[in-house]
Amino acid sequence: MSKERARRRAERLAVLQKEKAVRARRVARRQRRRALVRKLTPPRLSSDGRLYHRSRRQRLGIVIVPLIAIAAVWLFIPETALRILLTVLLVLAAPALVVVVLGRRK
Repeated sequence: MSKERARRRAERLAVLQKEKAVRARRVARRQRRRALVRKLTPPRLSSDGRLYHRSRRQRLGIVIVPLIAIAAVWLFIPETALRILLTVLLVLAAPALVVVVLGRRK
């Protein structure tokens, strides 16, 4: 009888060890996956989810300064083709100028 109990106990322990090993592999895989996702996602620098924060004054300047420049082009340049060309140039150059002037802050 004791041999039978010892055999059953050994079987139970073997099953428990296998389950524990499977669980440990799952946990390790989950941790590796989370670490990889954490490494690949950019850091969230503010509580509202934006990566780069600009003040209200900076955002207003980003909108108003190009609009004033475009208005000046359309008021003071007589040729229509040159007006269009300078307007397109201002629209395309504005994002680069914003980054150069204000920079990307972390």
